[in-house]
Amino acid sequence: MSSGIGAGRDGSHHLRGEQIILWPGERREAVLRVIRSAQNRLILSLFRCDDSQVLHELAEARRRQVRVQALLTRRAKGGKKRLRELWTCLEGIGAEVACYADSVVKYHAKYIVADDGPALVASLNLTRKCLEETCDFVQITYDPEVVSGLQRLFEADSQAPTGAFPEDLTDRLIVGPEQARTRLAKLFQEARVSIRIIDPKLRDPEFLALLKARNEAGVRVDVLDAPVLADLRSHGKMILVDETTAVIGSISLSALSLGFRRELALKVCEPHCVSRLNHFFRTMSAARADAAGVLPRELTADDDDEDSFPERAL
Repeated sequence: MSSGIGAGRDGSHHLRGEQIILWPGERREAVLRVIRSAQNRLILSLFRCDDSQVLHELAEARRRQVRVQALLTRRAKGGKKRLRELWTCLEGIGAEVACYADSVVKYHAKYIVADDGPALVASLNLTRKCLEETCDFVQITYDPEVVSGLQRLFEADSQAPTGAFPEDLTDRLIVGPEQARTRLAKLFQEARVSIRIIDPKLRDPEFLALLKARNEAGVRVDVLDAPVLADLRSHGKMILVDETTAVIGSISLSALSLGFRRELALKVCEPHCVSRLNHFFRTMSAARADAAGVLPRELTADDDDEDSFPERAL
């Protein structure tokens, strides 16, 4: 899929076709590049968006006669007013806006697709704080199966609840709630050497028990669940298995995320991207050694409520 190495504007190197974005200084320009690349159609799944440069670039896409389609959640903690404002702003620039039909389930997936590629899958929201201040992850890919899978998921969810869940999605896409628990549990069960996790919301009892069992079976399990990592607020979710397979996206290992929300994660196996993620984990682990451990901190009775984590500012 990759065909050589190019240098990003921030000096980072990436393989064409697959690019992992890790640091705040890289993020906004990567998002803007994907939006600017659209010539005919741009689809976006948005949970939050308040970044003026992103909104400006969406308006520029409409001026180029690009069809811009956005899918918004109905629910976000403390966010009804901002959701209305975002809806109004998007309609004002000429975008087609749809709302996930389920009035209870949060639509928490975060992705962008320009034409028939590239596609961007992220753990971050398109907010100033997520673009500048958090620990988050973005993957850009031209993989045609990922692109088509996201397009079909977007169409189905835009028509929810009548739209049927798309069949035969690529193995690289992990969609919750339909697949999340089963697919991620299988990934952990197949680990032979190591499991590394960044997830500030890791609280699901089944996964805590599974990780403990894998650790006792000789698989090294390292978890970073501190609220702050190397001066970055921990928001994104990342899994690394055996230093060869990664998963990044919106899915956290919590009961609500795994079982009750539309979530999306992307499986990453491209060696260069996985190598950068492993290096990133080691950097975060060294910077927050007191917050890293084989298993997360002892849980409290309130930890099952994912919304107890203060996401409002993101």
